[in-house]
Amino acid sequence: MAALEHIFHTQNPIIGVVHLLPLPTSPRWGGNLEAAIARAEQEATALAAGGVDGIIVENLNDMPYTKGQADPAVVSAMTAIVQRIKQMVQLPLGLNVLRNDGRSALAIAACTGAQFIRVNVLTGVMVTDQGTIEGDAYNLLRYRRQLGADIQIYADVLVKHARPLAATNPISVVKDTVERGLADGIILSGWATGHPPSIDELEMARATAPDTPLLIGSGANLDNISSLLQVADGAIVATSLKRHGKLSEGIDPIRVSRFVEAAHRHLARVREAEADAAAANVDRSAGLSVGRS
Repeated sequence: MAALEHIFHTQNPIIGVVHLLPLPTSPRWGGNLEAAIARAEQEATALAAGGVDGIIVENLNDMPYTKGQADPAVVSAMTAIVQRIKQMVQLPLGLNVLRNDGRSALAIAACTGAQFIRVNVLTGVMVTDQGTIEGDAYNLLRYRRQLGADIQIYADVLVKHARPLAATNPISVVKDTVERGLADGIILSGWATGHPPSIDELEMARATAPDTPLLIGSGANLDNISSLLQVADGAIVATSLKRHGKLSEGIDPIRVSRFVEAAHRHLARVREAEADAAAANVDRSAGLSVGRS
């Protein structure tokens, strides 16, 4: 996808996640912002050393999350952290301000030069542990226009840890997210953190929105990344890149490099197969031309 290549310099990006330590005002805030910054720097440099194509910064440890706008102290802390990460690594950066504060994510991105954000609920209504969350594409897209910022909005479709308020046709949800919510890309996840979407779900999304970037939002690992990338364009990866594959642990650069290498091997095989198919088509065309002459 050209839109992905514009940001990540590849059509098939592997995007690592920096899960921040608890930030100011969250129940488990430790009172030391420098410690949170230092941990984020370690995570980002480990991801970069392992070869990821981009990094998304997320306030995972601020649970329980608000379903509305994040506290200004959280926004300020995330802004400071992203600025420091930008000084450490030369990779595209993104934001996910949990649970669904796309407006603050856009503001941080615009002020720091980050290139993309993740929005868990862009359109429709989802029932979550925060209560019902309504998508607000109307105001979010207009706020981006007001900022005058070229920031991509990647939106989850039927996001994890949530259920739609009413019976929903997944095809309609994909269409609404892309055609009415104007998402720049869509994200599919499993039912919870660490669980992948099914191949059937990915194929449905690809068939419904063939020209829209499609990313894996959770559950990608060494064992399934090849099959997932047969349909999806790229993946946002967190748990499987951490020590021992545990969400609570830090990033393991060796696990990162192994994951990235596995993804690259699969993509190289795909490109080789495409080149062989193209060469075969040329040979068949040449044969037909000779036969006609």
